Amino acid sequence: MKFKTPQINIYVENLEVSRAFYEKLGFKLNFTAEINGKAVHHELLLDGFNLGIATKEAVENIHGLKPGNNSGCELVLWTEDTDSAIQYLLENGAALLSKPHDFLDQLRAGWVQDPDGNPIQVVCKRKK
Repeated sequence: MKFKTPQINIYVENLEVSRAFYEKLGFKLNFTAEINGKAVHHELLLDGFNLGIATKEAVENIHGLKPGNNSGCELVLWTEDTDSAIQYLLENGAALLSKPHDFLDQLRAGWVQDPDGNPIQVVCKRKK
């Protein structure tokens, strides 16, 4: 058995709000699934990573899943400047979870949540 092409799917309330949020981070739309002419799932690509976003309503109606608020995983985005990236995210719909701070001798990280409460870690290597 061989697995390939991993991606993460997150479940959202408003597909278009989430799409716009992630496009502001540089993700590019590369696939949309529609049911009865209505978009229910988008896949967005950033630097070779595919992020799926699907409506909570669709995943429940189609697959019988009941997604809740999940903080058991997070999306990690590497950047050149954590503080500037966190500020940009806050200006574009994110909410602050943890202010940027230094750790492990060489890293700086902070956490925000997307419009649906999904955690995003923003991290960079500090300049020496």
